[in-house]
Amino acid sequence: MRTRKQVKKPVLKLLGLAGLAGVAATGAVLARNERQRRAYTADDVRSRLHERHAALAAVPEPDPDLARAPSTGQAGGGARGLLGRLPFLRRR
Repeated sequence: MRTRKQVKKPVLKLLGLAGLAGVAATGAVLARNERQRRAYTADDVRSRLHERHAALAAVPEPDPDLARAPSTGQAGGGARGLLGRLPFLRRR
């Protein structure tokens, strides 16, 4: 009959090997993604940035009167007023 210690040892070895395999697989995926990212030429990056800028420039500016945050009516508004609305941060 095998003791508890004799049964536990192979299980822990398998868990350790599975962890190492997971770390190796993650490293391989990260290396592959890095190679793909570096495969862009400078012109590719520049054209993508220009596309993103054009897409953002097409979005209209918000109306400044509507973009203003509503007043909380509390002294020391701003971030402190916003945080004060969170129930777990209220002073008691």
